[in-house]
Amino acid sequence: MATVLANKKRPIIIGVTGGSGSGKTTVSRAIFNQLIGHSIMILQQDSYYNNQDDMTMEERAAVNYDHPLAFDTDLLIKQLKQLLNYEAIEKPVYDYTLSTRSKKTIHQEPRDVIILEGILILDDERLRDLMDIKVFVDTDDDIRIIRRIQRDMNERGRSLESVIQQYLATVKPTYHQFVEPTKRYADLIVPEGGENQVAIDLLVTKIRAILEASGNKEVFDNPDTSI
Repeated sequence: MATVLANKKRPIIIGVTGGSGSGKTTVSRAIFNQLIGHSIMILQQDSYYNNQDDMTMEERAAVNYDHPLAFDTDLLIKQLKQLLNYEAIEKPVYDYTLSTRSKKTIHQEPRDVIILEGILILDDERLRDLMDIKVFVDTDDDIRIIRRIQRDMNERGRSLESVIQQYLATVKPTYHQFVEPTKRYADLIVPEGGENQVAIDLLVTKIRAILEASGNKEVFDNPDTSI
C-alpha cells in the first residue's frame, strides 16, 4: 500500500481490479455510493483502449482486448498524474460498436478520490505506484463468464456465439496469464465481488481514515461527484 500523505493534501487513488465479470464495477460503485459526500470519481481502464483508426474491422476483431498491449497505458498514466496535480483532463471515449476510440472526449475535473477500475491496472508497476489502495475482486470463473455473456449481449450488442468464442480464445487464457497473477500486488482481496458487503464496508472505513489523515473532508451539502 502506498504511503499515506498525512500532511499534504492530494487526490487518493483506489485501484479496483479482477477478471472480466468479477464484479469490479459493482464494488467500485458501492465504494462510490458510500463516499458520496466526498469529491469522488470513477475512472475506467476500458476508456483507454488503443486508438485503432488505422485498422480494418477484421483486424480490430482479431485483437486480444484482455492483453496489456490493448491499452494505451502511457496516456492513462499521464492523465492520472494530471488528476493527482488537480488538473482537468480530456478523458477518451471508447466506441465498442466500432472497436476503436471515439473522436469525442469527456472533460473531467479533478477529484479528491479517484477509483481506478480495470482488469490490468495492477500489471504495470508505474500504475501500481500511483495507488494508495489496491483491491482485487476474486470471483468464480463460471459466474464471471455468465456475467460477461449478459453484459456483452445486453449492453454491447454481441451475439452469444461471439462472446463464448472470444472467452475461450482470449479472455480465459489471458486472465490466467496476466490478470490473476496481479493478485499478489493487492492490499485487499475481495471474494464474491459486489456481494461481499463486509469487505466493502472495511474498505470504505480505511478510505475514510486516509481521507481524514490527508485533510480531505466530507461536504454533504454540495457533493462534487462524477462517474
